Amino acid sequence: MSIIVLGTVALDTVRTPFGIRKHMLGGSAAHFAMSARLFSNVNLVAIIGEDFPSKYIDFLRKKGIILTSLIKGKGRSFKWEGEYRGDLNTALTLNTELGVLSTFRPVVSEEQRKIKYIFLANVDPDIQRHLLEHMHSPKLVGLDSMNYWIHHKRRALLRLLKKVNIYVANDQEARSLSGESNLIKAAKCLYSYGPRMILIKKGEHGVLFFSDKFIFSIPAYPTDKVIDPTGAGDTFAGGFMGYLTRAKKINAETLRKAIAIGSVAASFNVEDFGLNKTARLTMRGLKKRLGHFREMTIF
Repeated sequence: MSIIVLGTVALDTVRTPFGIRKHMLGGSAAHFAMSARLFSNVNLVAIIGEDFPSKYIDFLRKKGIILTSLIKGKGRSFKWEGEYRGDLNTALTLNTELGVLSTFRPVVSEEQRKIKYIFLANVDPDIQRHLLEHMHSPKLVGLDSMNYWIHHKRRALLRLLKKVNIYVANDQEARSLSGESNLIKAAKCLYSYGPRMILIKKGEHGVLFFSDKFIFSIPAYPTDKVIDPTGAGDTFAGGFMGYLTRAKKINAETLRKAIAIGSVAASFNVEDFGLNKTARLTMRGLKKRLGHFREMTIF
């Protein structure tokens, strides 16, 4: 059971009402991997710079993440600095330094090209397409993006949407790309672009799933300990895709459970800065909270 994730491995600086942390290990691929690793072998595809701390590479390797396609480029690492104020659902970006990410072209081994489960985490759509074109007969492809690419590379993103099975977006992104304010209408519009399954993340209000066969909504796991939401969406995607990789089938039951698992994984993520909480997450801890979640909801 293997999955390949393309995304960023970054150095994050985050300010929240609970403090500041500088140059933490972050990025979409790193957050995805911390939850997906509980279900599957995770092959991480990303680029880092010459200034990237070796302790973070050692950390990822010790967590079982396969780093064959983690490239070290000439230059500085991708860095992001953000702040959360009153509304912890929305980050204010203070600074972004692309560094080596600006010239990144993913390179994967011949063996990795055979992996059937693929997640294209948030990064330039042209980079996502480059990887996908080098994969052999994928079975399930998930895609995430962000408003920056929706506004600046809309055509590239729309071309890519025709080639994926699942599109994951937050509510703002879904409305922006579709032009629809109602989320059901937005989901229908996104479905018409190509993906057969649409997941719209609504932060603390849960997730909306849409396909031609069924529509359902699952709430977020309720927690009053929100310290740092950075990477929660990527952690959700890791739990979701990781479980589907293990399940090896797609139906209403597995999709509902996958979304519930993603929601529970994300609830751990927000309870501490960076990867502090998800790095310590075990299958036992995940299942325990999943049981609590099941008692609160119907899925």
